[in-house]
Amino acid sequence: MPRKKAIGQALLVSQIACVLALVVITLGAWTRLVDAGLGCPDWPGCYGHLMVPTSSAQLAQANVLFPNHVVEADKGWPEMIHRYAAGILGLLITWLAFKAWQWRKLNGYPRKLSWLLWTLVITQALFGMWTVTLKLWPPVVTLHLLGGMSTLALLFVLSLRLKRFYNRWADREGWSEMRFDSLLLHEHGQHEWALLWKLRQWASFALLILMLQISLGGWTSANYAAMACPDFPTCQGQWLPNTDLQQGFNLTPPVGANYLGGQLDAPARVAIHMAHRAGALVTMLVLGGLAFYMLKNPFTLLLQVRAFWLMSTLILQLSLGVANVFLNFPLPLAVLHNLGAALLLLALCNLLWYLQALHPPLPVGGMVRHA
Repeated sequence: MPRKKAIGQALLVSQIACVLALVVITLGAWTRLVDAGLGCPDWPGCYGHLMVPTSSAQLAQANVLFPNHVVEADKGWPEMIHRYAAGILGLLITWLAFKAWQWRKLNGYPRKLSWLLWTLVITQALFGMWTVTLKLWPPVVTLHLLGGMSTLALLFVLSLRLKRFYNRWADREGWSEMRFDSLLLHEHGQHEWALLWKLRQWASFALLILMLQISLGGWTSANYAAMACPDFPTCQGQWLPNTDLQQGFNLTPPVGANYLGGQLDAPARVAIHMAHRAGALVTMLVLGGLAFYMLKNPFTLLLQVRAFWLMSTLILQLSLGVANVFLNFPLPLAVLHNLGAALLLLALCNLLWYLQALHPPLPVGGMVRHA
């Protein structure tokens, strides 16, 4: 098979895997929100079967194997659909890792990133198992969500790197698809390098803030604290409600209890919810400030388009968060809030990737060839 065609196949698989990762994250949110995280008490099967047991014989066997559980098909199916979607995603990432090993001597191929993704997806499978066996233990549930978001982000970056690598082979002169004349529309010179460095640092810091906010969102969901404050912008009619930060952010709760529905009292859940709101404010200032700065200044169109998408997804995510409180967390809107976090992460990764790949002209002029 010609090398260009083979690289094109890897690019296509990475793009399909990226879309599927979005679907898996959405299915995971749906599973949590319908309280189906323990819809199947075992792993990787469901009551000892590959599918949710439905026949009389299967139900009888399930009762023997798991006498303390009642088979609920409406809880089992969300869990199993999520598992099978995650399994298909794992196979696609395994294929990408195999191709990276196969082409390990091909200069410039993103093999390390492919292997990192494969390691991450194996870790995700373990967290999926521990989510069930440890009965929704909040630290594991939160880390499982973070792992899913990290998988999505790394798959997206892999697809971007493969696209650039593919275009190198498509263009026999060895140029990438990104040919930049300048970072700015009307100004050139030494200060462009300093400006690019500042934007990269700002975007990297924004990514750290966003991941911390996603962690807070996962902790809120894992401890069933989303409905602790049914009003906005106050909480239970107060600006400073009664909170218990020590209990709310005990990162090593007892192992063995069933955490379906949560184990914390009201002040602890309020503390978690208010921390998530405070994190949303910080996220808005950091990410919104970055996007606004780039939209206001005369950057090139390709940069401003990425800043526009960052601002748009940020506004969408904040609106979904507020709407969930006002509408008492309807299931479709709550699922969309999880999806919105994933889209916001992709928008930021897209901007950061572009800033990292961008090289404005040297102060003395001339073109810059990209790897």
